[in-house]
Amino acid sequence: MVSSRSGGGIRVATAFSINAARSPLLRPSSAALFSTASADTDAPPALINNRLSRASLPSSLDARSLADNLDIVLSHLTSRRASDETLESAKTISALNSDRVSLIQKRDEALQRRNECSGQVGKLMRETKGEETDEIKSLKEKASQAGDDANGVEEELAGIESKVNSLLASLPNLLDDAVPDGDDESANELVSEWGDADALPKELGWTDEFEPLWHDDVATNLGGWNSDAAVGMSGARFVSLTGSVARLERAISSYFLDRASEKGYTEVSPPLVVSRSALEGTSQLPKFEDDLFKIVPESHTCNGEDAFLIPTAEVPLTNMHTNQILEESALPLSYVACTPCFRAEAGSYGRDTRGLIRTHQFYKVELVKITTPETSDDEHHKLTRHAEECLEELKIPFRKMRLCSGDVGFSAQHCYDLEAWLPSTKEYREISSCSNTGDFQARRMALRYRPEAKSEEEGSDAAPKKGGKKKKAKKPKPVLCHTINGSGLAVGRTLVAVLENYQTPEGDVVVPEVLRPYMGGLEVLKKKQ
Repeated sequence: MVSSRSGGGIRVATAFSINAARSPLLRPSSAALFSTASADTDAPPALINNRLSRASLPSSLDARSLADNLDIVLSHLTSRRASDETLESAKTISALNSDRVSLIQKRDEALQRRNECSGQVGKLMRETKGEETDEIKSLKEKASQAGDDANGVEEELAGIESKVNSLLASLPNLLDDAVPDGDDESANELVSEWGDADALPKELGWTDEFEPLWHDDVATNLGGWNSDAAVGMSGARFVSLTGSVARLERAISSYFLDRASEKGYTEVSPPLVVSRSALEGTSQLPKFEDDLFKIVPESHTCNGEDAFLIPTAEVPLTNMHTNQILEESALPLSYVACTPCFRAEAGSYGRDTRGLIRTHQFYKVELVKITTPETSDDEHHKLTRHAEECLEELKIPFRKMRLCSGDVGFSAQHCYDLEAWLPSTKEYREISSCSNTGDFQARRMALRYRPEAKSEEEGSDAAPKKGGKKKKAKKPKPVLCHTINGSGLAVGRTLVAVLENYQTPEGDVVVPEVLRPYMGGLEVLKKKQ
């Protein structure tokens, strides 16, 4: 669904507005969930990770391209372990697209009848010098009826497009061929590991008898943990940090921001309140509304729309270019922001109730890139690498995981998770998620770029005619951008990793070297006696 904006709202009737590439392999089949052979050969099409390859399909689809490639779409939804309802939504879109084609033909026929009758009326009126005969009256009635018929069909078409827009918004992104097949996080693929979990303990004097503490206990020993006060004023899953621990959190944020700026990201201080349209653009809505903090309309609206606290800076950063056409020469755009993030954590009752792992409010440094389809994969790897380097400089062991089809996010076509080592529980926990959404978000927010124009001579091998003038290049049509986002890094979870990995048997915490300039040169946070 394309969510082009007009004023503060969404312009409907956009489900069919952008043509996607047609697959040369497959066409829809109503006989099975997805077919086992292409139209041109009896051999079954190649399966990649137990699903049909995306081939040359774009990341996201409008109704026409979905209908033309229904087999591939259903194959990817099945790979994502989508519900029966979601599978039916895709089939319904395909059926509605067929209805739309018939209705367009019906409308055009009615308009043609109206035009023909109107033309005859004009001709007869000239012949009778303006006298309205019975024949003219009859033609006028036929023209009027044909116009009413066309208007009636238009209303039906508007209803179809509204329904299709709603159904398209419920469908997740297609998957990159590299995404492994699997039910859940247990099937995620290990890409790489960095660091030695025993290196820092040796350096800090841990003995075999020493049991590393949880981060909240470490922070309590430093006099910087006050969860009771936070819960008393705000409720469960809120925490208050004080003293050296609060300062360490701020140091982590500043280090991440400075490092991103050195890598070419433009720092942004964005709004923390966004509209429903903005969240639809980045696809948190409509599917994940229960996870958001909504502001009551009596308090505030965003240009007449529902207002929400941001769940991530990805939302305002990406939406800065909503409904814009950028120049290819300006891409890629790279943004970074450190903001509080607010999540209701619906469905996580009873999970990670202790400490900073899962809270309603947390700081996160977000990295966002807007680029072209040709550079999309490369920019995704660059962004992920920038996040990895932060962990390496902090000397925190981590691993890089490629998320499987059943675990990858709704809007992502390909996603890497970085998981930091936590010695208290002897496990890796997610600290960054770096996603390439392809044109999935760009289609929803009508974010496009205009490719650089090439002269006719540039696009041809033929030598220019002697003395001939250089032909003016045709202005290329706008193309959907690709958007990439990732944590660089989650500040609260980085604080968790630092407190746990850098604790000493005496109860102190050694400040990582890269953070010391942000701590006024302080090297050790001392345990409070």
